[in-house]
Amino acid sequence: MITKVLMPKLSDAMETGKVIKWLRKEGDTVKGGDVIAEIETDKANVEIEAFGSGVLRKIVVPEGDSVPVGDLIGVIADPSDDIANLAAAPKPAAPKPAAAPPATANAPAAGRPAAPAAATGPLPAMESYQSVPATTQVVPMAPAAAATVQPADGRVKASPLARKIAGQTGVDLRLIQGTGPGGRIIRRDVEAAQAAPRPAAAAGVLRPAAAPSRPDAAAFVVPPRPEAEFEDVAMTPMRAAIAKRMPMSKAPVPHFYVTSEVDMDAAWKLREQLNSLEGQPKISVTDMVVKATALALRKNPGVNAQLNGQAIRVHHRAHIGLAVALEQGLITPVLRDCDVKPLGRIAVESRDLAERARGGKLRAQEMSGATFSISNLGMYDVEEFSAIINPPEGAILAVGSVRQTPVVDDGEIRVGRRMKVTISCDHRVMDGAMGARFLQDVKRLLEEPLRLLV
Repeated sequence: MITKVLMPKLSDAMETGKVIKWLRKEGDTVKGGDVIAEIETDKANVEIEAFGSGVLRKIVVPEGDSVPVGDLIGVIADPSDDIANLAAAPKPAAPKPAAAPPATANAPAAGRPAAPAAATGPLPAMESYQSVPATTQVVPMAPAAAATVQPADGRVKASPLARKIAGQTGVDLRLIQGTGPGGRIIRRDVEAAQAAPRPAAAAGVLRPAAAPSRPDAAAFVVPPRPEAEFEDVAMTPMRAAIAKRMPMSKAPVPHFYVTSEVDMDAAWKLREQLNSLEGQPKISVTDMVVKATALALRKNPGVNAQLNGQAIRVHHRAHIGLAVALEQGLITPVLRDCDVKPLGRIAVESRDLAERARGGKLRAQEMSGATFSISNLGMYDVEEFSAIINPPEGAILAVGSVRQTPVVDDGEIRVGRRMKVTISCDHRVMDGAMGARFLQDVKRLLEEPLRLLV
């Protein structure tokens, strides 16, 4: 039997994939479910499995090559099968146009003269709008070639800060070529003119006299800064996928948000007791939130739903996507059937998923199929935030940190542990009351955490 190994589509935004490594070589015997290759997608490196048994007869796409989704990358067949018609290698995916070289502050804009080197350095966020009156004195006239073409009414186009510095340093704005928008003279132009050598003296030319210096207001001179003001860094495939998908969620999906504060005293104590047991997996706050969320989804199926054309698809199993932060971006591996798995099993599998996600060792089926997602920024000491829905899901839960804070209990003030959770909902699928009821159930399960164990 011949089994075609095709480039899988592992996300809605994936268009091409790259073969990073073949884990089996031609002639090796494989069984259905064996991991045979590692693929780079727009989100992560993913291991793919064989869907049939036999011999890896042909590797069509070598390591390092990219092909479109659905293209043949290998052939699994019995030794006697004729695979001649399948053995031709496909054309590699067309390379993307080369990115333009990073733009830096030292490169002049088209049609505009470059600023002198001494003027490099970041500009101020806001220029002062105080004008400084100036007296006049006789000064030498610069060569005619250096003069700036100014409006017919004689007004010099300069920023207020440039005028102020010129008045303090005695620089004639009429003799400066502006490099700002529309030829406007800005601060760095004045500083460059001040640092430039002065021409020989000539009588008969007026310019503003330097303002008298004050002993208590010494001028600060910005030292030369030869480094570029900025650099353009090319997007990684993961970041490019995020940039493409997020507008698909935030722009067309009408989000609304519901926030609730959870009393975590009992959950914290239970977690400490469970983690003190020898030979038992360590339980995190995220694991408890995952279990509480899954049970609440089973009670509120309308939240475990998504828009599907002209219908609303309601899921009867709780597959939770866990947001994992990587240096390149964010991925969301899927923890399946969390509503029926015990808390200890959720802890083991969630830790394994996170570690393999950071190591680029996720499998294809672990990258898709979530019905609801959780994003926890509590480990970064974030008190509260709102997450963006991961399409096509209908909701996502944002989890903040567990904080010790003063609370009022029976008229007395004490220190308690509190955690804020915010659900982002697709208003096309559910309404505010539905999201609020779901949060009530999550809150009750975490405040009565023994329910997570039964």
